[in-house]
This record gives sequence, C-alpha cells and structure tokens, in this order.
Amino acid sequence: MKNNTKISQFLGSLPGFFICLTAVLFISGCGSGAAVDYRDPESVFKAGVAALNDNDFIESQKMFDIVRLQFSTTQYADDAQYYLAELNFKRRDFIIAAFNYNMLIRSFPTSEYAKRALYKSALCYEELSPPSDRDQEYTKKAIQAFSEFQTVYAQDSLATAATNHIVALRHKLAEREFNTTLIYRKLYSWKATLVYYDTLIEEYPDTEFYEPAFLGKVEMLTQLKRYDEAKALIEVYRKKFPSGKFLNDISTIETTFPAK
Repeated sequence: MKNNTKISQFLGSLPGFFICLTAVLFISGCGSGAAVDYRDPESVFKAGVAALNDNDFIESQKMFDIVRLQFSTTQYADDAQYYLAELNFKRRDFIIAAFNYNMLIRSFPTSEYAKRALYKSALCYEELSPPSDRDQEYTKKAIQAFSEFQTVYAQDSLATAATNHIVALRHKLAEREFNTTLIYRKLYSWKATLVYYDTLIEEYPDTEFYEPAFLGKVEMLTQLKRYDEAKALIEVYRKKFPSGKFLNDISTIETTFPAK
C-alpha cells in the first residue's frame, strides 16, 4: 500500500503528458521485465520470442501478430510468421502449425526459414497421422511433404531423416491395406480381397507386407479357380524370394491344383 501511495503521489506531481508516458512504459514492462517499443518491429519480435521462451503463448502470439500485420514489409515479417508456427507446434496445435508453416513458404519462399518450415510442416502431418485403422489423409500429406523436402533439398542432411519418416508412414498405409484384406477374407469376398493384395504388390514393395501379399494373392486365385494365374504368380514369387518364408506354403497350395 505504501509503494502504491508513493507512485500515486509521484504521478500526481507530473504534467499529464508525462503521466501517460510513464504509465505506458510501466505497463509495457510488467510482463517481460523490459519495455516494448511498439514502433520498432525488432523490439516487438524479440518480446514475442521472450514470451515464447517463457511459455507465455498468449503474449507471444500477440507480439508475432503485431509484427505480421503492422510490419509486414520489414525483415521481421518472416521471422514472426515462422515463430508463430513454432508456437503452434510447441502447443501441439499441429493443424494450425502446419497452416502457418505453409503460409511462410507461400508468402516468403526465399526466407531463411523456408527449409525448416517445409520439414516442420511434414512433422505436423506425421503427428496428426492416426493409427492404421483410421482414415489416412494426414499420413499421405506427411509423405507428400517429406517427399517434397527431399526434392527441393536433396543434399540436405534432413533428406536422409525424411526417408526414415517416409518408410514408417508407408508402412502404416500398407498395414491398412493388409488389414483390409483380412476383413474381406473373413467375409469370404475373394475378389475384393484380391484387389487389396494387388495394391500391396504394386504400390508397397518396400514394406514388410509385400511378400505376404504374394501368398495371399495365390490363395485368392486358387479360391477363384484361376489356376494358371496362380501358377504364374508362384513363379514370380520364387524368383523374387528364392529363400522366401512362404515357399512351403506355396508348394502345399500347388498340390491342390488339378492335374492337366
């Protein structure tokens, strides 16, 4: 109470203009410990970064928005756009983060942050990618973003890391296709099952579901009595997998074929 009284007495002794100025500086300095000059984009941007480091997301977003909207033609505009996306990422608001990373790429294609923004947008989609039994829209978006990164920044060290992400994401897509074959098999829908085995063989040769898809397709062709196609596929399988783990299963199926 004593301190507040002293402040009131001090302000009361100043002319009106200085009262307003002192109050503004006092209020501006309360949150971060330093006054913010809202006429200077650098000052506002640094205040936003400081607030972000303190996990004061509301204050940080306010500062970055001021830079983006009021100082959009300055050198700090792309900084604010990128750090706004970083704020969203830190809060795990991955949909908004991806939007803001992509906004930076579109608005500031030559920015020093463009490379990181593209990679981080891919990470956002990967975070949004659900289990294999759910819709895989975000999984596909993540693969597309990582692939785009590899195309644009082929020599970057992150291109190798992007490959690892793509492999894991493609595995999820293949797992979904494979699990779908199991559902149709339980329904005794051989033709529908065959469609998904074909997809696995044609589109996912780099996954662990590739070899099992050959066995599954041979089984479906046999169920449909399409023996010539089954025999031809067996030959392909033996060439591709000379030490394959399903060779015995394949041989057992062959014994069921009608003799010519």
